[in-house]
Amino acid sequence: MSEIIGIDLGTSNSCAAVVIGGRPEMIPNVLGNLLTPSVVRIDAGGVAVVGEHALRERPLYPASTVTGVKRLIGRRYNEVFDIAEGLPYEILCGDRNLAVVRIDGVTYTPQFISALILRSLKRDAEAFLGGPVSRAVITVPAYFNEIQREATREAGRIAGFEVMRLVNEPTAASMAYGLGVQHDEVVAVFDLGGGTMDVSILEIGEGVEDVKSTAGDGFLGGDDFDELVAEWIVEDVIVRYGVDLSADDAAVVRVRDAAVAAKHELSEVESVQIFVPNLLPGSPAPGFSATLTRTLFNEIAAELFQRLAGPCARALADRADESDLKKPVDRLLLVGGATRMTRVAEVAREAFGREPSRAVNPDEAVALGAAVQAGVMAGRVRDMLLLDVVSASLGVEIEGGRVQRLIPRNTTIPTRHSETFTTIAEHQTSVEVRIVQGEDERAEANRTLGRLVLRDLTAMGSRPQIEVTFDLEANGLLRASARDLVSGREATQMVEPDTGLTGESLAAIAARVSVIRLA
Repeated sequence: MSEIIGIDLGTSNSCAAVVIGGRPEMIPNVLGNLLTPSVVRIDAGGVAVVGEHALRERPLYPASTVTGVKRLIGRRYNEVFDIAEGLPYEILCGDRNLAVVRIDGVTYTPQFISALILRSLKRDAEAFLGGPVSRAVITVPAYFNEIQREATREAGRIAGFEVMRLVNEPTAASMAYGLGVQHDEVVAVFDLGGGTMDVSILEIGEGVEDVKSTAGDGFLGGDDFDELVAEWIVEDVIVRYGVDLSADDAAVVRVRDAAVAAKHELSEVESVQIFVPNLLPGSPAPGFSATLTRTLFNEIAAELFQRLAGPCARALADRADESDLKKPVDRLLLVGGATRMTRVAEVAREAFGREPSRAVNPDEAVALGAAVQAGVMAGRVRDMLLLDVVSASLGVEIEGGRVQRLIPRNTTIPTRHSETFTTIAEHQTSVEVRIVQGEDERAEANRTLGRLVLRDLTAMGSRPQIEVTFDLEANGLLRASARDLVSGREATQMVEPDTGLTGESLAAIAARVSVIRLA
């Protein structure tokens, strides 16, 4: 069997790791770097360039260079409409109302773009290990819903991987930290990446990683802070020169790159000089120069910093029982490059009453933890048990369009739960069970994951009794069944949320990936 690697498929950067000699080790890419920018450029001929080269060429080809695709995967177009407005490449509404990317008149799914990044990591791993690599553990934000998770699995399959398991990113980071920890600790993992923010609270020790709760914000990440700085620059140019840069894609990319660099520098210094040359050649705005202080940056992004506190409070409150609530947090781990912002560390400290630990590398911890889980599955890491939780409630629609939850959020998985329902009307001969995910009391406001249909029911003079069972596996896959307790008729399915791709289209897409050049 081929090696199993761990992959952190990130919004800004991606990376991979593998267990060697019982310890996780990062895998360098073709350039010798441990991080590969999650950037893909596709030229008019359909040739794709991934990583550093695509990032460097982005100012020259903004409309054909895709960044932040993780924020699109498995999401409806209306959910990303605000994001789409600020991007130089085109986002459209595709099948099932899911967001897709169009470049030079060709439509690409987020799964396809993500698969190109994964294929690049696969190639690097094979070069590093000297043999084929076809199996992987891939991490996802803890607050990804089942459609986003299934879309990530599809991306892995398109790239040529057997996806052994998806692991929540903060959980993976705690595994990287917890390997070898023998004493019990309550650990809070505060994970702020490029596109998402997750918080998980775990009890670890003696080889057990027991997730107690998780919370997050799927629309909050380092990219949002970059965007605010870029908007500040654009507005300043309007005030100074009366020129609006937002209509010029190339200028927007240069401004955004300057904003990213400034944000990074402010993690180390109190002020930074921003200079963007050649904004619009021939215009009254030849270049931009200004000083951005850390204090001003914190004011610009004040609302985003405030949003970080909410998931922390929810994670603390959602712990399973009163005994958990009484246990203080022993260690606070900061994960994700965006946690280097000084104000982020302050928010985490205030929320958990603990000084952040630097025990893990924020850029590498998630990939290293994924490699630990891969090592467990391959038998190379022993005495390590992961008890994860479901991040969003699972239930069925009942009379009045309401939701009856069968598996509440933060339930430890694997788990199984059954509940018996009656039909709405007497002598009803068929019933449809709509499976939903989310926290809203209204079914229509949640995600529909699938439907079970029972026909030819036996009413026996009144209403049939329908037993619905959810069986949620440790790998996050849900098997749902509905059974008429009188007739014994049953409908069962492995719930695979509809991402707009079929097995046939997956094979066709995978064939396209195999002939694309990865630079």
